[in-house]
Amino acid sequence: MKRLLILLSILLSFSLQSQQITPLNEKPYLDSLQNIVKTSSPDASKSNAYFILSNYYRNIDSLLSKKYLESGKAFIKGNPLLSAKYDYYKAQYYLDRNKEKAGISYQQAIKALSKIKNEESDLLQASAWYSYGVTQKDKEGYPFLVKTILEKSIPLAKKYENSRNLGFLYTQFAVILTYNAELKKSEEYNKKALKILEKRFPNSSELFFTYLNFANNYCYQAKGDEAKKFLDKAENLINPYPESSINAFYYYSKTLYYITRQKNSEALPVIEKGIFYTKKFNQSLLAQMFYFNKYDILRKLKRYDEAKNVLEDILTEKSLALDLRNRKTIYKQLSTLNEEMGNSKEALAWEQKYSKLNDSLNTESVKLEINKIESKFNAAEKERKIATLNAEKNQKDLEVNKKNSYLWGLSLILLLLISLLIFLFIIFRKNKKISIQRINEIKQKEELSLTKAILDGEERERERIARDLHDGLGGMLAGVKINFSTWSANHLDAEKDKEFYKILRQLDNSVSELRHVARNLMPESLLNFGLETAINDLCEFYKRKDLEIDFQAINIEKNLPLNIQLNIYRIVQELLANAIKHAEAANILLQCSQSGKNFFITIEDNGKGFENNAEQKTKSMGLRNLKNRVDYLKGNMEISSDNQGTTINIELNIDGE
Repeated sequence: MKRLLILLSILLSFSLQSQQITPLNEKPYLDSLQNIVKTSSPDASKSNAYFILSNYYRNIDSLLSKKYLESGKAFIKGNPLLSAKYDYYKAQYYLDRNKEKAGISYQQAIKALSKIKNEESDLLQASAWYSYGVTQKDKEGYPFLVKTILEKSIPLAKKYENSRNLGFLYTQFAVILTYNAELKKSEEYNKKALKILEKRFPNSSELFFTYLNFANNYCYQAKGDEAKKFLDKAENLINPYPESSINAFYYYSKTLYYITRQKNSEALPVIEKGIFYTKKFNQSLLAQMFYFNKYDILRKLKRYDEAKNVLEDILTEKSLALDLRNRKTIYKQLSTLNEEMGNSKEALAWEQKYSKLNDSLNTESVKLEINKIESKFNAAEKERKIATLNAEKNQKDLEVNKKNSYLWGLSLILLLLISLLIFLFIIFRKNKKISIQRINEIKQKEELSLTKAILDGEERERERIARDLHDGLGGMLAGVKINFSTWSANHLDAEKDKEFYKILRQLDNSVSELRHVARNLMPESLLNFGLETAINDLCEFYKRKDLEIDFQAINIEKNLPLNIQLNIYRIVQELLANAIKHAEAANILLQCSQSGKNFFITIEDNGKGFENNAEQKTKSMGLRNLKNRVDYLKGNMEISSDNQGTTINIELNIDGE
């Protein structure tokens, strides 16, 4: 049951984003919407139909969803409610793509809807507040989401006691309570939803999901019989519609039920049915949840290699791993699994990742398992060091015995004195050469250590400044902006006080610029998603209308040490900055490739070029920092430039320090 409860945070992560509540019988519903947009229906009806179609297709076909959204906008024609709906459905479109954009659009919709006093506006505003809380969950935490639901969403929906929107909000709040292990309170809110939905909307999707939430809740309490009752009710609702995308959710709950009953062999084919539906309707996050259950079952069956592959595939696909709490859970599972397989070093590496992420989320301290794994690893390391020291001692003893033999022979055989002196002279010369070599090696190591200290200090200072800007000053400015926005909405008029709103936009732009500076100092995408994604984001950042950057990544491994990834990222960042700032190029080709322990960087531009020995003459700090990082990674750099452009080839050794 512990492993079953591990899936709870992942289930919540999906449930909070899964707001596409469509009818169980999807096809007639979609056909009716298509009929509205194709016939001579009123503009308001067409606009609504287009918006609902956009929401339905937002995760199935993003291009079609965007097309429907803009088609609906064309029929607004000054209608304030339709204009507010456009902002709401625009936010829905961005919800799983860009939470920052989604949050802005939700706030625009809320502001517009608050001026319209009717039932439709109030209920849509309640949904917008709920969805806005979801967009802020990762940044503000679950308390903010709970407060938003209880103080904003539910009070608006409770004006209309028997609305399906209120039932939906009760169900979603029950999911949050389940996540926080408040299983009894979760039952209470599920019952509130059931009271509304069974009586007023007996064949609705909202009721279907309430049944599934009940079943899941009882699974987490290990009450299989109770879970089965609600699972059967959900099955009765969905059975007539085998083509519905909602079937995937039913099979997910059925999987949890079989896991609760410890019927692992029966759960695997159910998982495959669920995966079939998720692939058919492009439900990538739910698919990853099925794969996580598959991993859990394979592990119970001691099919460790298969289980490990499934878990690593989940990290690679990234749908679940975008949520930090999910990623923490996956790290922990990989650590435990590798320990069970006897891979103590790999288990330690995953446990350290888990511990670091766990600390950053201000959760519980590092578990005792890491000490056990680390002690096993350290014991093996100590045994290896002891064996090495013993071998060195034996070698030194042997050398001492040899020298004693030479001295004893010298005292006995005087005739060999000259030969022996010559021999000792040769030994002296040889030792002198070795000493010089050792001095040079020590000098190189000291230079390397100094370079490393400088680079590490620079990165730590970047990280500190970035954190202070983003979390400190950025948070304060964002708070000031939000307070101004809230105050102005209640006290100012957008038309009369244009100067104030102009200043407010300038403040908003300043916050964005400050966060951009913080991200540039310490790239979050490098820490979260690795080198290839970070470089791709960097290229996208530098692109302009008059500048095209073609980035090609070849065989870049994801398990490079972080300090090496960071140094490569800084090298690429400096190369791009120089090409853009000095070369005045219109096209840049950047290629990064890896072959074993060698990493290659090639950058070509069609700029004005410079003298081939300019890098030796210039005192540019940028080129000096670039050369330091290349030397630190024991690399070589070649620069070729003329009036047709510049080509720089860099080869790095990433064998470790």
